[in-house]
Amino acid sequence: MLQGREIAVLGAGIGGLAVAQALAQRGARVTLLEQAPALTEVGAGIQISPNGVAVLDGLGLGAAARRAGVESRAVVLRHGPSGRSVARMEFAKHPQPRPYLMMHRADLIGVLEQGARQAGVDICLDQRIRSVEAAGPGVRLTQQDGKMTVPFLVGADGLRSRTRALLNGADAPRFTGQVAWRAVIGAGGEASAVSTVEMGPGRHLVRYPIRGGVQMNIVGIREQETWSEEGWKHVDDPDNLRAAFAGFSPRVRKLLDRVETVNIWGLFRHPVAPHWHGGQVALVGDAAHPTLPFLAQGANLALEDAWMLAACLDALPEDEALAAYQQRRVPRVSRAIAAAEANARNYHHANPLKVAVGHTGLRMLSRAAPGLLLSKFDWLYGHDVTAEPVPQAA
Repeated sequence: MLQGREIAVLGAGIGGLAVAQALAQRGARVTLLEQAPALTEVGAGIQISPNGVAVLDGLGLGAAARRAGVESRAVVLRHGPSGRSVARMEFAKHPQPRPYLMMHRADLIGVLEQGARQAGVDICLDQRIRSVEAAGPGVRLTQQDGKMTVPFLVGADGLRSRTRALLNGADAPRFTGQVAWRAVIGAGGEASAVSTVEMGPGRHLVRYPIRGGVQMNIVGIREQETWSEEGWKHVDDPDNLRAAFAGFSPRVRKLLDRVETVNIWGLFRHPVAPHWHGGQVALVGDAAHPTLPFLAQGANLALEDAWMLAACLDALPEDEALAAYQQRRVPRVSRAIAAAEANARNYHHANPLKVAVGHTGLRMLSRAAPGLLLSKFDWLYGHDVTAEPVPQAA
């Protein structure tokens, strides 16, 4: 039911590029509108778990993504202040049919952009959309130099989504009491194909290799009482990052001594949008369900959204398709968001007794049953949205 349909996608991030390609591969004529003047290098590292790789495989981009990424062999949990190992979760001990990839965000964007262009998507850059309004049978987009009307719009326009606001009104995000820094440094010969989490009172630090192991991505998260503005593009003094983790092991401090530039952002909790569609508009990714980073699922859930929206629109009349899309996605993304929040609490225990008991239990479990710790997330990482039955018309 997508053959020949004209669809516009707002936002050329991961979800926007993926949904544009998924729609175009099913026969839609897709225009992708992006406010940036070029799809240049932005952001830092990103982790694509097997459920996200399943979508990349479905789009025909799996081989390119594997070449661009580093396949993770394990997740290592450490006690940050002492440097002691707490647990090592080897993926080979509980294998999934697809890998866990560690990538630079720009490299994934490059893979998705190439796929979208090859599918025939018309990517229009420097499109600064000021407002989105319902306009009879279509959607009116107001730009700096005029207006355009599109017959159907997919909002992939992120945290400050104008399409989300059109469907749901103004959002009121809540500060979580946590801020995050992120930086990229040269690996300096230290990078192995693992993701390491250093846990401490009220904070944790994640590091993993990207770009063939030449670079290392670092994300540090600390609890604090106040923060004013959302968004990850705020530049900070690297000394603030170093001060936040000054109580961690010498190995971590030496790593942070090499950070030259760093960004900081406040972590805000947004509710899952009550309405993912309305009129001639649908939402994907952060526009529908902003996701905290504690399970690295923001990009993966956006990829899943992209596939499911295209599959529903191709199989069902529009109204049924949009209802089926939201119905299928809301329970899963809600569960993932809740699991991410629980992960943050587990990393940040400050009570020494809880830390000792919890870490001892993790250490014993990882030795006695190394696959068991990973199996608790089979519902998340082991899911393949591309294998879900295609919706059928009523």
